Amino acid sequence: MALFARDMLNDGVAKREVFGWAMYDFANSGYTTVVLTAVYNAYFVSVIAQGAASATLIWTSLLALSNLLVMLIMPGLGAYADRRSAKKRLLGLMTLGCVASTVGLGLAGQGELAWAAAAVVISNTCYACGEALIAAFLPELARRDSLGRVSGWGWAFGYFGGMLALGLSLAYVLYAQAAGIPATEFVPVTMYITAAVYAAAALPTFLLLRERGSSGSAAPAAATRLKVSAWAGLGASWARAKRYPDFLRFLLCGTSYQAGIAVVIALAAVYAEQTLGFTQAQTMALVFLVNIASAVGAFGFGYYEDRVGHQRALAFTLAGWTGMTLLAFVATVPWLFWMAAVLAGLCMGSSQSCGRALVGALTPSDRLAEFYGLWAFATRLAAIIGPLSYGIVTVLTDGNHRLAILSTGAFFLLGWWILSGVDVARGQAVARAE
Repeated sequence: MALFARDMLNDGVAKREVFGWAMYDFANSGYTTVVLTAVYNAYFVSVIAQGAASATLIWTSLLALSNLLVMLIMPGLGAYADRRSAKKRLLGLMTLGCVASTVGLGLAGQGELAWAAAAVVISNTCYACGEALIAAFLPELARRDSLGRVSGWGWAFGYFGGMLALGLSLAYVLYAQAAGIPATEFVPVTMYITAAVYAAAALPTFLLLRERGSSGSAAPAAATRLKVSAWAGLGASWARAKRYPDFLRFLLCGTSYQAGIAVVIALAAVYAEQTLGFTQAQTMALVFLVNIASAVGAFGFGYYEDRVGHQRALAFTLAGWTGMTLLAFVATVPWLFWMAAVLAGLCMGSSQSCGRALVGALTPSDRLAEFYGLWAFATRLAAIIGPLSYGIVTVLTDGNHRLAILSTGAFFLLGWWILSGVDVARGQAVARAE
């Protein structure tokens, strides 16, 4: 842990705590990598939904439903966590829910659409809520001038967790295919592997990470006076956020560019299979490479971000995302798509880490979980808009995935334009004045 210089952390924060915090990124990355990106999405379309014409739209609709649930509950849940110092307890509940429902994915057989649908909705809802809760610890651990680096370390470490889950799954898939075992038998095992890695890797988080009221101390009176319930606090959270216009503008920016990222996460395997004829093993190898690139992007851009500023660094990655969509659109041979995938990985690690850090920079210290809950609202709304728009384009164009991926570039361009109107220095000053 020598990379975590002591002067980058807040007073009272031990390096082992940052390790425990980063281990949650390591733990939950396997879910997005194996379930949402590399394996289960394509399996759902071809096996669970039995290749129906509406299969891709059904998959994206289930993700949309789970993301809608997160949008409705997470801001209020975050306010509750701030008021009761309950981030860690709620994180444990969401972890248990995601692990159990990931096992449930493996129990769904061919054509068992209802069972699989329920497991997808529950697992993705719990995953997204857990992601928001763990992010709310970041400003408690890192000083404001080191948010980019510490966030980048977490994201980079997380991708190695994704690679571990994917690597174990790929090894089993290759063995199963060589032994003549069908996908209906080997894909469920990859779900069990993913759930086991998630559960085991999350243990250090709950052993090492401390629960703090706010910024390492008891919650200020402003947080104590909050009377909003976890389930009815969405409107109240938005009302409080209106006092932070740059934070709200960045939420709008995040909604746009995260919609494009959501398409890549949810549909990259489907695109590779439907457009270029990738096999299951080829797709898993592709995603493995993307995770390596993402780790490099998250780690390297953390330093770049703290040096040039969150806004400039994020703008650079959005330009890269736009280029990636163009490259994927023109790719007619596998090697060109592999290049697009590497570029997507570099941009994904850096933009995801940068977004998390910028939220921390614009958030008042007594409302961390609540405002990260609003960030979860924005990213989950994006995860509805992006994949659904992709699915709709494929329906309207009679299954043209190339036009669908090209249309995704508009989300990155819009995000870049909105980002240009965010005044980070002003937003930070307002947040610190609270």
